Amino acid sequence: MATRTSEQERAHRKQRLAAALRVFASYDFDDGVAGHMTARDPEFPERFWVNPFGVHYADLRVSDLILVDSSGQVVSGDGRVNPAAFAIHSQIHTARPDVVAAAHCHSIHGRAWSALGRRLDPITQDACAFFEDHEVFQDFSGVVLDVDEGKRIAAALGGGKAVILRNHGLLTVGRSVEEAAWWFISLDRCCRVQLLAEAAGRPVPIDAACARQVRETIGTEQIGRFSFKPLYQRIVRAQPDLLD
Repeated sequence: MATRTSEQERAHRKQRLAAALRVFASYDFDDGVAGHMTARDPEFPERFWVNPFGVHYADLRVSDLILVDSSGQVVSGDGRVNPAAFAIHSQIHTARPDVVAAAHCHSIHGRAWSALGRRLDPITQDACAFFEDHEVFQDFSGVVLDVDEGKRIAAALGGGKAVILRNHGLLTVGRSVEEAAWWFISLDRCCRVQLLAEAAGRPVPIDAACARQVRETIGTEQIGRFSFKPLYQRIVRAQPDLLD
């Protein structure tokens, strides 16, 4: 595969970012003006592309995305940056140079599970993708507007693919936009499944050794990226205007 230029890689990331936000809208992950997803710029890694404050996910186009620098200033595009988006994502991208994209939304099942202040258990094959690869941020203190809290969230995330923000919601990361988006979708579904299972009875967990083996099969960077591919293809076919 030929190596993309910075310009080509930027276009690739922005297209996947706009598509992921449209996909999130189809899953009802939007909640007013809350939620944000970012993609690191390939040429200026201290900057990231993000959805502008106050634009609905379902209406988001590539041309709507804004580029934000390390001080929180919009350096490309029209629109405002959500203060919480900057406080959280700037610190995630700083702490994790390997992370290309990060997603945080106020999904219903993610918020419900976050109120329990617990990690997910490996009770299904899909949940094993997150086994020993996600954490809980226990220090809820209100709307995240301070970069110091963003730093604490990044510290709680550590080297994992996801962190559950207690009383708040979910956050996932990836080495591609596709990966970060897929982990968010999958994590929210796993939250829903465990809520349903615990409401019905006592779930039977998968033993740790088996859960780790499954994680190494379905919880990889490559699987995360590939799992989002059909969702990208479907949304682009149905809503080609997102690429404008």
